[in-house]
Amino acid sequence: MRWKPFRAVLIVLALVACANSPQAQQQSRLPDFEPPMLWQEPADLATRDLYLGPGGEALKPPSTGGQYQFVAFKTTGTNPGYDVRDASGRIWSVKLGIEAQPEVTASRILWAMGYHQPPIYFVHSFSLVGMDGGVKETARFRTDFNQWKSGSDWKWESNAFKNTTPFKGLLVAQLVLNNWDLKTSNNRVYEAVDATAVPKRLFMVRDLGASLGASKQSSFFNMLGTPGAQGTKADVDDFVAQGYIKKVDGNKVQFDYRGMYQPLIDTVTVPDVIWASERLAKISDEQWQAAFKAGAFVPADADRYIAKIKEKIAQGLALKSAPTR
Repeated sequence: MRWKPFRAVLIVLALVACANSPQAQQQSRLPDFEPPMLWQEPADLATRDLYLGPGGEALKPPSTGGQYQFVAFKTTGTNPGYDVRDASGRIWSVKLGIEAQPEVTASRILWAMGYHQPPIYFVHSFSLVGMDGGVKETARFRTDFNQWKSGSDWKWESNAFKNTTPFKGLLVAQLVLNNWDLKTSNNRVYEAVDATAVPKRLFMVRDLGASLGASKQSSFFNMLGTPGAQGTKADVDDFVAQGYIKKVDGNKVQFDYRGMYQPLIDTVTVPDVIWASERLAKISDEQWQAAFKAGAFVPADADRYIAKIKEKIAQGLALKSAPTR
């Protein structure tokens, strides 16, 4: 009988040793390892609804006349807005003003390329109850998925995928859309809150409202390295007037861009432009129209935007056969 405690100790020590072995430690780490999920090939692109977006009909708020309870004032960015609660208890981030339209449309285009995006919609008008109550117009409504919630920021300049083609393709997409506001605070990591959710982390670029205008900072502010006036938003004349690819030297691409993010833009190469252009070229005419309808752009402006974007795509695809020098 006196050997039983000793044998028990030996068994415990053996179990600890096994648990601390390199093989056991590797196995324990495997379920926690997952590459950062920035982009995923959209196998269902042909059927993706670019009007309703990733949230679909299930999360769509009423386009006009919905009633929402005030929760808090928006405290970041240049556009006013709120956090509000709908009748089901869902919380929405609401942005008012000029950025609402381009943000929704740009989000739809990134999603069509395979980049993760949150549920986001344009709302013509809604009724706010509580502080600052009344009818509000021209709004972007954004909410979290049920399986993933918004967490920390991630940086353009330093991240786990900065040398990958999808990351460089994401930069190309910003140039195609003339999004000049590449701040870290616009990038969010979405963490899984549902044990069955896969992947566990989604890396997204949000707050795309500084798009679909011109992306040229004045040379004075650019020289100082400060933000200044970096461009316009939702201005179809400015968007159409701005160029795209100015020069190609070997694999280096010079874009019609002048701004504080030039070092980041300079990392884009010819293969990156081709890769992004090939994905944009897969978007159908009906989907382009749906993306701009989602942002409530009038048809005449939508047609001009789409024609310019297709012109940029053609420039990118032409690099496949362009001679290097």
